[in-house]
Parts: sequence; C-alpha cells; structure tokens
Amino acid sequence: MGRKLGSFRAWYLVALCCVGSFLFAYDTGVVGGVLTLQSFQNDFRITKENQPNVGSNATSLLQAGAFFSCFFVWPFTARFGRRWSIALASLIFNIGGIVQVINTHSLAAFYVARVISGIGVGMATVIIPMYSAEMAPKNIRGQLGSMFQFFFTLGVMTSYWVDYGVSQRLGSTTLQWQIPIGLQLVPGGILGLGMLLTKESTRWLAKSGRTEDAMRSLIWVRGGDSPEVKEEFAEILAGIHEEERATEGITWKEYLLPVNRFRFIIVVTLQIGVQLTGNTSLAYYAPQIFKAVGAGDQSLLISGFFGVVKVVSCLFFLLFLVERIGRRGSLLAGASLMGAYMLIIACLTATHPPVSGQSLTSTGATAVAMVYLEAMSYNISWGPVPWIYMSEIFPSRIREAGVAVGTATQWLFNFVFSQITPHAINNIGWRTFLMFCIFNWALVLYTWFFIKETKGKSLEEMDSVFGSGETALDIEKVRERALSDTVQTAREKL
Repeated sequence: MGRKLGSFRAWYLVALCCVGSFLFAYDTGVVGGVLTLQSFQNDFRITKENQPNVGSNATSLLQAGAFFSCFFVWPFTARFGRRWSIALASLIFNIGGIVQVINTHSLAAFYVARVISGIGVGMATVIIPMYSAEMAPKNIRGQLGSMFQFFFTLGVMTSYWVDYGVSQRLGSTTLQWQIPIGLQLVPGGILGLGMLLTKESTRWLAKSGRTEDAMRSLIWVRGGDSPEVKEEFAEILAGIHEEERATEGITWKEYLLPVNRFRFIIVVTLQIGVQLTGNTSLAYYAPQIFKAVGAGDQSLLISGFFGVVKVVSCLFFLLFLVERIGRRGSLLAGASLMGAYMLIIACLTATHPPVSGQSLTSTGATAVAMVYLEAMSYNISWGPVPWIYMSEIFPSRIREAGVAVGTATQWLFNFVFSQITPHAINNIGWRTFLMFCIFNWALVLYTWFFIKETKGKSLEEMDSVFGSGETALDIEKVRERALSDTVQTAREKL
C-alpha cells in the first residue's frame, strides 16, 4: 500500500507542478490565433500595417519577461523553497492574465500584461524541473521529468483547438478573444492553489537544516515510513554533509571549477540544440509552415491535429521509452530521425512548390506527414530529455543556478528563433528545412561526444558521472554513513 501511495503522490505532485508547463505552452500558442481574430483587431485597433509588429511584440515580450525572471527566481527559490516560488509564479502569471482579458483597447496595456505573465511563466519553468527531480524516486525520475514536456504538448494542442473553436463557433465579438485568453486563468489558479496540497522539496529542506521537516516531506511523497525511506533519507543527509565537506572554503569559486563549467556549457548548448531542431519554430508558426509545404486552406485544422500527434508521441515516450533507452540514446535517435524528415520536406517543397489557393495535394500530404513524424521524433527525444537532464546533472549546492542558466538560455534562443523563422520561410522557402536538417545531424555528433548517460543514477551520484575529482562525493562512503546512521537510529529506538 505504501509503495502504491508513494507512486501516486509522486505522479500527482509532478503533474500538478507541470501545470506550469501547460501555461507556458498555452499562453505562447493561443496568442498567435487570437491576433488573427477580427474581433481582437477591432477592439485594439490593429491594422494590416501594424499587425506583423503586434504579433512579434506579443510573443517576444512574454519571452523577455520569462528570460529576466530566470535570474531573480534563482536566489528566491534558494531562500524560500520550491513551493512558495511556484505559488508566487502562479500569482504573477494570473495578474498578467487578468489584465490581458480586460478589454482596455490599449496595446500598451496588453504588452505590459504579456511581460507580467512572462515573468510568472519564466519563474515556473525554472522551478518545476528542479522540484520534480528533487522529489522523484530515481527509478521513475525520467518518466516524471518527461511530464514537463507532456504538459507542454497538451498546452500547445489545447491552444490550437481553442483558437480553431472560437474562430468557427463565435461571432466577431469581444467574447471571441476573451475566452481563449481567459481560459489560461483556470490552470494558473490550479497551479498556485495546488501548492497548498503538496510538501516542500525534501532536499531543499535538508540542505536548509530543517531535518525533521525534510523527513516528513520524504515520508509523505514515498507514501509512508519504511526502512527504505529511512535509508534514502540517511543517504540524502550524508550526501549533503559530504558535499559540504568536499566544498568547504570553495564558495562561489565552485562555479568556475572545470567540471562545473562543463555542466553549465552542457545545459546552455543543450537548450540551444532544442531550438536548432526546428520544432519550436514549427509549433509557433504551424499554420504558416503547413501552407509552405502545401496544406492549402486546411492549414489551421491540420495544425490542430499536429498538436494531437505531439501529445500522443510524448505520452508514449513517458510511459514506455524514457527509462529503457536512456537520455543519450533518445537524443541520438531523435536528432537522426528529425534530420532525415527535414531533408525529405526540403526535397518535396523544392521539387513540388505549393501553389497559392490550391487544395491539399499528394505531395503536400506527404510533406505534412513528414512534419508530423518530425514532431513525434522531437517529443520522444529533444522535447522532454533536455528538461530532465538539466534538472538532474547539478549537485544540490549549485542546482538553482544551473537550472536558471539553462532555462534562461531556452527563453533567449526561443526568442531568437521565433524572430528568424517567419522571415526564413518567406525569404528562403524550402532551404529553411534543409538548414534544420543540417542542424539536427550536427546535434547527433554533439550528443555522441558530449552527453553522458544519467539513467538510473541518483542525484548524489552525478559528480562521479561527470568525473569531478575535486567535489565528487565518495558514494560508497556516503552509503556507509547512511547505513551507519540508519543502524544507530534503530538501536536508539530499541
């Protein structure tokens, strides 16, 4: 019973946290469709001349808020913990969401609200992977970490279908654009209120010296007290003590140690690699890209099914693959397949260019199928894995900084590629897909030479995985100390 309850609570806790990932995706995806609605254009006096700038600003200002929030949330969560940081992120996001829903007739107010929501979303994307990794049992940490990407795909899919629904079913009134924007307040509220029903991170509490609270947190998330839970807790405490011993006197200089420089470089390049796959660009500009490959007037509907494909493939990875093929194998296979699909799309669109106003052709259908397969490959590799990897490779003493830097990189290059993609599609056409093909195959080489396997390793073992001679924990010594502490506790009870 305890083991089943523990599994349920671990899945429940991570699913609740990953509502923040849903917000990230939904808020990014829904605004693209809202900006095309005539009702929104009428209320905010958008013309054909300023529409491209409004679309660019609405996306980039959210990303700017998210980027800068990554740096102030790092010291905040280090001091106040994960739960209250996520609750604050929810509050800030909802403030921005409420202002967006109000029909102010002012683009300036809408832009300010986008920045505010971006701050909330950015904070959540830093804390959620970290909180999930710190609370998850190591045997299912990969599965639980993949839920961040799964909820992201749910958010993208939901935004596509909500936009499609209001465009087809509602007239050109204010309510037509307020519904899709207002719906984001529901998961925003669930995220904040849900934190009242969880426990603080065990490892953060233990690192902060709140040992009794840390033990209660671990017992809760594992479904009850048991010898295995006591042993795990003793290993966590021993690991923290060993970290403190190994890094005594190093302080901030630890960030500059070669092994930690390497880890920071890895999370930065890994998040850049996510954008180089081209999939984020496909998600942002799906209707435009489907038109570019010959989908004709059915591009919006095809975009909706594009979201469904992503959800199904990510769920398959989460349930059946992540703990079998590992992090490195997923990245290698995903980049190889995505490169091949991008090459096929480039060849099809180069030899059979789409004609404006033409319905979906057999060549266009094949190209659309390749885009779907590319999305499936992404969501079993470069979609979920970087978030898992980034949250697990750092020792607890610098984890907040490492995840913050990685997440900030994601937002920065997310912005860069969201600006580049529409211009690339318009100016170089099919060569855009050839460019992404080359990028993906370059990522195969990057993964082969630089990514280390972490599947099945505890967070306390990561220094050894990355070969740190100066700060690596002696895992056997940690386990011996943990066993000694467990035996001593048992004798005291007798």
